[in-house]
Amino acid sequence: MESDRRSGIGTVRAAIETPAYIIDEKKLINNLEILSDVQKRSGCHILLAQKAYSAFATYPLISRFLTGTTSSGLYEAMLGREEMGGECHVYSPAYKPDEIDTLVKICDHIIFNSVNQLSKYNSICLRHGVQTGLRINPECSTQIGEHAIYDPCAPGSRLGVTRKMLDDTGAAAAQLIRSVTGLHFHTLCEQNSDDLVTTMEAVEEKFGDILALKNIRWLNMGGGHHITREDYDRERLIKLVKEVSEKYGVTV
Repeated sequence: MESDRRSGIGTVRAAIETPAYIIDEKKLINNLEILSDVQKRSGCHILLAQKAYSAFATYPLISRFLTGTTSSGLYEAMLGREEMGGECHVYSPAYKPDEIDTLVKICDHIIFNSVNQLSKYNSICLRHGVQTGLRINPECSTQIGEHAIYDPCAPGSRLGVTRKMLDDTGAAAAQLIRSVTGLHFHTLCEQNSDDLVTTMEAVEEKFGDILALKNIRWLNMGGGHHITREDYDRERLIKLVKEVSEKYGVTV
């Protein structure tokens, strides 16, 4: 029987054209169950970041556990909408007019990287009932070693707006901020929840007054949370999400 089993595996391997990705469904489900548990216990929405994982053959399975997808551009957003459904979020450093024309038809949330981009496209988003958000830069670096090169809070970073940028823009920015429904930050890279706690403290220090505005209904904490890692402190994550949700009346 053992010989037959090995022969069968060999036959399957021979039939697979290479190169190919082999996905362990059991391990994938185990990770999804962990994420689903965090969602249920914290009340947050967890989105699949497609730029890190776009194996859409597994999207029907993933959709049973997660809330939806997040994208870094037009084609990822289309993939998420067509293959997985659920909530469809998109963030990009900049958008072209023709991309926005399509995105407003398929996305629930569109997040902008600058006040200028928000000003340019906010009205068309609102006309289509799309929720808009602004990426913020809390200027709080928690990445060290090899990940430091990817640090969105590094000096000179153009990812997200700092509080000084908002304040320098003046009344125009203040008015726009009152039209968005959420804020977004993304500062982590495969990190534990202690770094998220540190980052959230900086977010509250610099943007807490904006988070407290009545029009702000959600806070997107971005990616880089290694939630399924064995040593990840999920209890601390759940506690933080609950505290933020209750304090500001937002969905995380």
